[in-house]
Amino acid sequence: MPGFQINWAIIGLTVSSGVILLLRDWRITTPALFANYLSVAWFLAQQQFITPDLAIGGLALSTTVVVKAITGLAASLILGVTAITFSREYNLEDLDEFSLAELRRAARRAQRQRVSEPFRVSEYVVPFWALVLVAIAGLALPRLYPVGNQTVDVVWYWLGLTGLFTIVIAGDTLKIGLGLLLVVSSIDLVYTAIADTVQVFPLALLSLTTIVLSLAVAYLSGLMYGRLKTLDLGALYKR
Repeated sequence: MPGFQINWAIIGLTVSSGVILLLRDWRITTPALFANYLSVAWFLAQQQFITPDLAIGGLALSTTVVVKAITGLAASLILGVTAITFSREYNLEDLDEFSLAELRRAARRAQRQRVSEPFRVSEYVVPFWALVLVAIAGLALPRLYPVGNQTVDVVWYWLGLTGLFTIVIAGDTLKIGLGLLLVVSSIDLVYTAIADTVQVFPLALLSLTTIVLSLAVAYLSGLMYGRLKTLDLGALYKR
């Protein structure tokens, strides 16, 4: 259609937040979080809610938007390092030869099980329907309770709802952290979009909140791993 133009920034933040809600593997969801921050920064740069004061590669950008992208990179790195550090189930250096042999046998059994059952649809039923509910609510709420223009409302409702549902269905501490960061990102976006005069202090406070939340999730993950040797929340109910 003539005049029809795809907004890749909105598609990027929609897909990346949907991936965070739907999938469980931190190797995918953590990069998706950074992609989401980049997409949000791209969207804000497009809309120019803040007067651009930088020129990077021919693009007019605001320093605040660049800071948001850097904050997203820092938060993603914190969660990524946390996942790498605490995603193991055992400390191999603390095991004797008998325990290592048992661990190898358990690993071989788990590998055979993964080969025989490479994909279990049941694990994704709840996340899928949660994503469907987010899509329905994300289209309905901007019409029922508009805050800014329609584009902004769809974007921030989507981010906030995917974050909330991610927290609700989370199976580990990292997933909770991802959901919390999406919620904070939605608040950041709606403030930037609808404020008559964007103040530096609230934006700095939101960026600081993002970093503090990431560090808090990393700290709690360390405490949980130190006690239970896993980040799975289900382990809390087995003791």
